[in-house]
Amino acid sequence: MPRGSQRPYGGPVDAVIELEGLRKEYRRLRGSKTVAVDGLDLAVPSGGVFGFLGPNGAGKTTTIRCLLGLVRPSGGRCRLLGHEPADLHRVIGRVGSIVESPTMYPRFTGRRNLELLARIDGIGRGRVREVLEEVGLGERGGDLVKTYSLGMKQRLAIAGALLKDPELLILDEPANGLDPAGIVEVRELMRRLGREGRTVFVSSHILSEVQQTADRVAILARGRTVATGPVHEVLTAGHAAGLVVRLDDLAGGLAALGEAGIPAARDDGVIRVSLPPEDAARVTRALADRGLYLSELRPDEADLETVFLELTSGPGTETR
Repeated sequence: MPRGSQRPYGGPVDAVIELEGLRKEYRRLRGSKTVAVDGLDLAVPSGGVFGFLGPNGAGKTTTIRCLLGLVRPSGGRCRLLGHEPADLHRVIGRVGSIVESPTMYPRFTGRRNLELLARIDGIGRGRVREVLEEVGLGERGGDLVKTYSLGMKQRLAIAGALLKDPELLILDEPANGLDPAGIVEVRELMRRLGREGRTVFVSSHILSEVQQTADRVAILARGRTVATGPVHEVLTAGHAAGLVVRLDDLAGGLAALGEAGIPAARDDGVIRVSLPPEDAARVTRALADRGLYLSELRPDEADLETVFLELTSGPGTETR
């Protein structure tokens, strides 16, 4: 099948994760049901960082557990690296994962923890040294894990997931509970791993971090996908295209733009221009002709938090 053609379900041939109508119900003791995932469709292409977003309780971790064969779906279909859950043993060696909070032995060194993990899969100590360097812990591998910061512990867990040199890395809330410094450490590591050609699938509810890290995102609500695509497209979908202009003389800028026939309005210390980003040259020319020079010119797009709230806080959007 040629590259870019479609599978019978789920997306293009090079998709590393494919879900169609995935459903997971949990039965309670008295016979009632809780629906954690409710007909989820998703296709994750190969390469880069993919953000899997949703409020707590939206079904992110349950979806990951279904993908990794940790729980059995109640319905629908899923494929991981082109294989159904029944054939997961064929591809699990190409997948690294962290689901919920990783556990390490605090009284062992970081290196010793990884050596124990590596022994399970017959991986040598040379690879342990490599992944410690890859996550920036080469000089701290001989220290006890109990002396590590939260960010270092999370990087050590990611090192463990990298031992098999996987092409797909699945990380469930990797920045959860970290301080700002730890979040930056994990963010930079995920970016670097994505640039190496791996696919990093990261679930999160920390929207600002995903916006700075991911190439593509999917937003989950009520166990279903409500938006998916490149970050820029998700941010601009449903929002009027425009530009934001910042300069010292706002009144003069408004007058200059008005004389040039460019629709604009002042808003909270900036000028919002009703022109598509590709017409930015008209704005700079109109201002320069009046001797006005801008300090900022950028597309006027909503941030991920705004889009997220719009998509997940409508009627009936309570999480389960």
